[in-house]
Amino acid sequence: MEKILIVDDSPLQAAQLKSILEDEYDISVVQTAEDGLRQAASAEYSLILLDVVMPGMDGFTLLKKLQEEILTQSVPVILITSLSDVENEQHGLVLGAVDYITKPFNALIVKARVNTHIKLYHYRRQAELQSMTDQLTGIANRRRYDRYSVVKWHEASRMQVPFSICIFDIDRFKAYNDTFGHPAGDKVIAAVAKTVSSHLQRSTDFLARYGGEEFVALFMGEPSAKIFGHLQQIRQAVEELHIPHAPSVTEWVTISAGGVTVVPPAGSSYGFYLQIADTMLYDAKKHGRNRVVWADEQLRQLWEKSQETSGDTI
Repeated sequence: MEKILIVDDSPLQAAQLKSILEDEYDISVVQTAEDGLRQAASAEYSLILLDVVMPGMDGFTLLKKLQEEILTQSVPVILITSLSDVENEQHGLVLGAVDYITKPFNALIVKARVNTHIKLYHYRRQAELQSMTDQLTGIANRRRYDRYSVVKWHEASRMQVPFSICIFDIDRFKAYNDTFGHPAGDKVIAAVAKTVSSHLQRSTDFLARYGGEEFVALFMGEPSAKIFGHLQQIRQAVEELHIPHAPSVTEWVTISAGGVTVVPPAGSSYGFYLQIADTMLYDAKKHGRNRVVWADEQLRQLWEKSQETSGDTI
């Protein structure tokens, strides 16, 4: 069921709107703009109904803040007002509102406008999703990753749960392309993406093609030891595809992976930890490839294959 958020300081008006829509939608109600901003960022809403005239922060100010936040900027907002003059209507539309509903409410008009804008929202989301999908592999592309990583990093920071960043790529991929050609290389990239995707089953697991033969995966809520072990299984699954590599280079196509797990400290930078993950990948390559190197919550390195777990801090 689609979720709608009503932000209205009048309990009576909010109750009227809820009674009109609750048979078809999952309705949440808050009575201040401040609560509206927090609630909008805490769940995935398909539409926000926002009263213009509220004490403290008014609807126009809240609308502007919603447009500035990456978590809420794509959610359509219909303004609720008894102010029917052109100047206020124009102001709201310029700020990004998609429509107006005037008081007193006409149930048929409210339902019609809400239905229309939720349908339009899903059309836009579908088109956006297509533009954020890598055409070769069918997984997320770099553009979608850039947006998703910011959203999930903030979510993990707010909830104070472990967040893992993994970067991996295909070992000696240039040599493979030079030997078998780029069409064969494309098939390998697609096969690796499919194999890794099959091991990412939770709704919070995320995989994207970062560029060329390089990928990035994000995980939430699991400690480093579990994610480290999971990536070893993925690495092994790719090796067990037994895709022949160039005989002079190595026997099978393999991947190397590096990553980090952290409970994001307040005000911390995602980019800083992404760089740590990239450093772990560099170490995996440097020490023989076809292995996983990880940094745990204390930034101690965990090594697969060539070294025992190290207690050294990065």
